[in-house]
Amino acid sequence: MVGSIEDAKPISASPVPIASSLVGQNESKESTIGGRRKRGRPKKQAAPPVVSQKATKRDENLCNDVNMSDGGNVETLVPHHVDESSIAGRRKALGRSRKRAADAIKDQVELCSAIPLASLNPVSENCGTSDITGVKDNFVKEGNSDGHCRNSVSRPRKQDIVKCDQNDHLSGAATKDGEPDDAEAKSDHMKVKDTLRLFNKHYLHFVQEEERRYKEVEATLSKASNAVKVKPKGENKKVVNASPKASKSSKAQKSKAEDGNEEIVKRASKRPDLKAISKMIEDQTVLNHQKRIGSIPGVDVGQQFFSRAEMVVLGLHGHWLNGIDYMGQGYSKLEMYKHLTFPVAVCIVLSGMYEDDTDNADEVVYTGQGGHDLLGSKHQISDQKMARGNLALKNNADTGVPVRVVRGHESTNSYCGKVYTYDGLYQVIKWWGEKGVSGFTVFKYKLRRLDGQPNLTTKQVHFARAQAPRSISELRGLVSEDISDGQENLPIPATNEVDDPPFAPKGFVYSKAMRTAKDLKIPSDAVGCDCVGDCVDLRKCACAGLNGFDFPYVRKDGGRLVEAKDVVFECGPNCSCNCSCVNRISQRGLKYRLEVYRTPKKGWAVRSWDTIPSGAPVCEYIGVLERSDEVDSVSENSYIFDIDCLQTMKGLDGRERRRGALASLSNIDDKQSDVPEYCINAGSVGNVARFINHSCEPNLFVQCVLSSHHDFKMARVVLFAADTIPPLQELTYDYGYALDSVVGPDGKVKTLNCYCGATGCKKRLY
Repeated sequence: MVGSIEDAKPISASPVPIASSLVGQNESKESTIGGRRKRGRPKKQAAPPVVSQKATKRDENLCNDVNMSDGGNVETLVPHHVDESSIAGRRKALGRSRKRAADAIKDQVELCSAIPLASLNPVSENCGTSDITGVKDNFVKEGNSDGHCRNSVSRPRKQDIVKCDQNDHLSGAATKDGEPDDAEAKSDHMKVKDTLRLFNKHYLHFVQEEERRYKEVEATLSKASNAVKVKPKGENKKVVNASPKASKSSKAQKSKAEDGNEEIVKRASKRPDLKAISKMIEDQTVLNHQKRIGSIPGVDVGQQFFSRAEMVVLGLHGHWLNGIDYMGQGYSKLEMYKHLTFPVAVCIVLSGMYEDDTDNADEVVYTGQGGHDLLGSKHQISDQKMARGNLALKNNADTGVPVRVVRGHESTNSYCGKVYTYDGLYQVIKWWGEKGVSGFTVFKYKLRRLDGQPNLTTKQVHFARAQAPRSISELRGLVSEDISDGQENLPIPATNEVDDPPFAPKGFVYSKAMRTAKDLKIPSDAVGCDCVGDCVDLRKCACAGLNGFDFPYVRKDGGRLVEAKDVVFECGPNCSCNCSCVNRISQRGLKYRLEVYRTPKKGWAVRSWDTIPSGAPVCEYIGVLERSDEVDSVSENSYIFDIDCLQTMKGLDGRERRRGALASLSNIDDKQSDVPEYCINAGSVGNVARFINHSCEPNLFVQCVLSSHHDFKMARVVLFAADTIPPLQELTYDYGYALDSVVGPDGKVKTLNCYCGATGCKKRLY
C-alpha cells in the first residue's frame, strides 16, 4: 500500500485489517440468501396497549415512551402503524400521550440511574413505543433468573453466547460474546474504540431505517394529496356556489387534516441513537456492564464524544438524559461496596441545563437535578428533592468518593448539537440547599478537581478547545498553499516546521483522476440503473440489487457508509439518476479540509481541519493503474497499493470476510485470484492519499468501490473514516503487513520500524 514513511512504503496491503471499523458483531437475526446478507424488515405489529406509568413502575419494568433531545424538547412517540382512517382519533391519542408524558416525566426520567446497567432487560421488538429497554431494581447475580431479567451482572454464560457466521466477520470483528479471540490481549483503548465503532454501525443502520421509513410515509402522503387535487366533474360548481362560511370551514378541515399527517411523520420517528443503545444492551456488547467508581479504562482525560449515547455504551455516563449518573441500592449487596452509603454518584454532565450552575474549570458549583423546565428554558419551576442523584452527590461528599466530570458544549459537528469532553475526577467537598434564581429550593454541590491529572482541555464557560486554522494564511511553516494546484474542490496546504530549510512535497505530479498504464485495457462501462432523479426504490434500482437490495450509504452529514463491505456498487456513467443520488457519495471529491504536514520520524502526514464523522469518505487512492507483476520492488517504489479486494472477499491469507457480493465471484478462476493482479502506483503520479501514514490502531479503513465497470480486480480504492475523527488528528490506515513478509532482491527478509505511536503498536511495520 501507500504511505509517507520515507525509507519504505508498503507494497501490498489489504482493506481487511481495519474492517472492524463499521461492521458489527453477531447478526444472528439476519438471513443469508445466496451468500449475500439480507436485512430483514420488522413485521407489522399491532399497536401495543398503553400501560400507565404507575403500573410500569410497580412492575419494575420501564418502557420509555418519551423521546427527548439533549436540549429537553419532548416528543411523545406513537406506534409506527397507525390507523389512518380517523384524523380526529389520532389527534386525541396524541393529546392523551402528551398528557401522560407530562405527568410521568419527573419520576420516569430518573429511574434508570438507580439500576445497574447490566440488569437492563431488552423490551420485545413487538413493543413499538420503546427506545430504552426495561430495567429491574434488584441486582441480578450470575445464574439467577426471575423471568424478567435474563442478563447477568458479570460476563454472559457460555450457553448464551452466539457465534457469528463466517460471512459476518471483518478483521477484528467479534467471534463470541462481543469480543475477538484475543480479547485478553486487546488494549483498553482498542476496546473503547471498537465499542464506539459498533455503536456507530448500529446508529447508521437505524438512520438508514428511518430515512427509508420517512420516504415511504412521504410517498404515501404525496399520493393522498394528489388524490385530493383530482376532483370529479361537477365538483367545481359546488365549490363556487358554496357560502363563504362553508368555504372557510372546508379550508379549516383540510388544514387540520394536513397538520395531522405532519404529526404522524414526526411523532412516529424514533431516535436512532437510543435504538442503538437498546440494540447493544440486547446483544450484551456495551463495554462496562456494571457502573464503576473512578476512571473508565481506555477513556482518557480530554477524550471527546459526539452524543450522550456514546458515553452510555462505554459506561462513562449511564443515562442518555440525566445529568447525574449514580449507583443505586442494588450495588450495596456487593462485598466490594459494603463500606459505602448508597446511592453513590459516579459521573455528572455539565451542559448548561441549569441556570444556577457555576463552572470555573478546576472548581465547579453544580446544581442538583429535578424541578427545572424540561422544555429547555433552564428555569427552575419547583423545589428539588433530596433523593436519587441529589442524595447520591450528598453521599459522595460524606464518604469522599470521587465523581467523573463531563462537560458538554455546543457544536455543529454533532447530530445532537453538542460535543462532550471527559475532564477527569472531581471531589465533592461540600453541599448545601438555597433558594435559586427562580425562587425555588435547589441543592448545590461544590466539586474540586483531583491533583495529578492531565491538564484540562475544556475551559470555563465556553468550553473552548484548540481550534483548526481559520485560513491558510494562519499556518506556520507554510511551504505550499495548495499541492493540488486547484484540481481539488478544496485547497490542500502543506506545512514543514521540521526541516531547515523547509521544503514542500516533491518528486511526483498531483492528479485528481486515475491514470492507466499504456498497455492496460479498462473494461467497458456497466449497464446502469434507470431510476429517475434520485435512486429511492430498492426493488427497482439495479444498483441497489447489486448491493444486496439496499443502498450502502445514508444521506446524513453529506453521505456516510453504513458499514464496510466486500465491495460497494455505486451508480455510474450509464445510470439515469442525477449526480446528487445517494449512491454516488464517493464520487463527489474532497469534502473536508485536509493539510499535508511534515513529521520528525514518519515523513509527510495528513490531518483534517474539520471533524470527520464515522463512515464518511475522506479521499480516493489515486495513481497509475498497472499490472502487479510489472511494477518496481518495494525497495525502489514505496507508494504501491495492491487492489486485493478479491482476496478479502474470499478470505484468503487468513483474512476475515466482510459483508458483500460473494455471488458475483462465481465466474472467477480461484487460481488466478489468489494474488492481486493489478495495483495502483502513486510513486510518480498521485493525490493526497499517498501521504497518509500507517497506524497499528488507525482511524480510516479501505473500501473497494465499483462505479463505472464491475471488474473487482480493478476496483477503486477509497479511504473512509472508521471513527469520528476530531480536527487536527492525523489520518491513518493499516497497511496490512505481516511481520517478515517483505523479502529483498537478495532473498533476505527486510524490516522497517513502526513509529505510529499507538498504544497497541507492534513496533514493526514489516
